[in-house]
Amino acid sequence: MAVTYQLARVPAGYLAACRQSADASPDGDHGWDPPAEDQLDLDWAPMLLRRVCELGDLDEAHTQALREATDGDTTIDLAFLDVPPHDIAPFGTTPTALSEAQVARIADLLDQIDFPAILAALPRSEKRAARRIGSWAPEITGGPRKYLRHHFEALRTFYRTAADRRLLVALWAD
Repeated sequence: MAVTYQLARVPAGYLAACRQSADASPDGDHGWDPPAEDQLDLDWAPMLLRRVCELGDLDEAHTQALREATDGDTTIDLAFLDVPPHDIAPFGTTPTALSEAQVARIADLLDQIDFPAILAALPRSEKRAARRIGSWAPEITGGPRKYLRHHFEALRTFYRTAADRRLLVALWAD
């Protein structure tokens, strides 16, 4: 069973309602079910995105923003989403979240990343680029550039929309 990285944009009130439902339910049912249009499946892209940005010499502030965008933060307690039988991340770690302010800062920093320039730092050959990235990049059908460009743009758009709508972002592995 493949474990992939999931994100959801949610209002603070939605998280509070889910927490309240979990507290009131005898089996901890939180009712977590964000709309499909507010969810993003990043597959296994986070670790490869970080690696390609490292290879492209992305500065520390933007690297940290990418790391936070894909890892979240433990400041907001989401342990109630990690209680069986209703746990949303049965194969991963406890879900994490980012506040509205964190989401806005990350969205601004992701908007500043010139991802085509990062990809241009890779060897021209898709095979050599995949070997340089490492991990499972050589197994990506069609090569890593298209895969990574797609997932980075999806991540950037996801965060920009969340920031514009003043939403939190929850993250988990599923």
